[in-house]
Amino acid sequence: MINTKSIYNELFTANEKLQKGYETLKDIGEVVVANTPKELVWECDKVKMYHYIRETPPKCKIPVLVSFAIMNRHDVLDLQPDRSLMKKLLEEGLDIYIMDWGYPTRADRYLTMEDYILGYLNNAIDFIRQKHQVNKIHKMGICQGGLFSMIYASIYPEKLKTLTTFVAPYDFTDTHCNMLYKWTKYVDVDTMVDSKGVISAEMMNSAFSMLKPSMDIAKYFGVMDMLGDKDKLMNFLRMEKWKNDCPDLSGEMYRKYIKDLFRDNKLIQGTFEMDGKKVDLKKMTVPFLNVYATEDNIIPNESTKAVMDHIGSTDKQLYAFPGGHIGVFVGAKSQKELAPSVAKWVMERS
Repeated sequence: MINTKSIYNELFTANEKLQKGYETLKDIGEVVVANTPKELVWECDKVKMYHYIRETPPKCKIPVLVSFAIMNRHDVLDLQPDRSLMKKLLEEGLDIYIMDWGYPTRADRYLTMEDYILGYLNNAIDFIRQKHQVNKIHKMGICQGGLFSMIYASIYPEKLKTLTTFVAPYDFTDTHCNMLYKWTKYVDVDTMVDSKGVISAEMMNSAFSMLKPSMDIAKYFGVMDMLGDKDKLMNFLRMEKWKNDCPDLSGEMYRKYIKDLFRDNKLIQGTFEMDGKKVDLKKMTVPFLNVYATEDNIIPNESTKAVMDHIGSTDKQLYAFPGGHIGVFVGAKSQKELAPSVAKWVMERS
């Protein structure tokens, strides 16, 4: 029997929430992310590098360069003042630069992984070394940016003081329980690149959404409950703005990324090449901090931890962060515990 009174109460409650939500939305202006002050110091083509502005001298004299995944914007690292990994690292005393990979267009379809790592990244690092008159800098990389940083460190270990990576994929063995790792084994990447030139952000976002579709459904149901709370709603809108602001990808970079790494797992197997030369992980001898998220549904823990047995570093450490992939950057525990621990580890090796 239908309980009409219960249905009426639910509709009445939903209507109240919508009315409160309307009042909240009226007071919300532009949704702004990445508020921590920084200045443009280097650029080449569409790639830029920024230097975060400090109000006090850094405790660590050796600068840090941070790079995020090319397929996402780095803004999530500075989402809002109380949820900013970059702001917290600055407060801990680090001197930080950050890469902005830009928004590739069809004109950039032929940019290769070599262009990004041996070109843009290497030139940016040389700029910092020259500006600060140091032989080595600290390097941090997140997700795909961590993988690219590991490749760089295996080629130019003499330019780095330390390497810290967060939730980075290294071992792409298809036995990992992750649909993304399995899907890339069968996708016809050559046809995609040859026909499209660039890989659209829309396609990439759809692939990531399929990893855990229930999360996307649940979050929109949760919006109703936060409509009357401006702070919670702003948190949601900032994250949504970041998620929907994704660059397209250079076709040739994506081709090598999928075929050589995801599909053939060449980096771990010791057969991966950059510009015709093998990349030997044993030559990655700089102190290494490897952060992984215990509840990561995008990068399996096994994929991240596997690199520890292949690198040449004797000073190497695993850091298990209790949370998910995105929580590493924006979670309260990240601000309170992870950032101070990482900064301390880096400064002890300066």
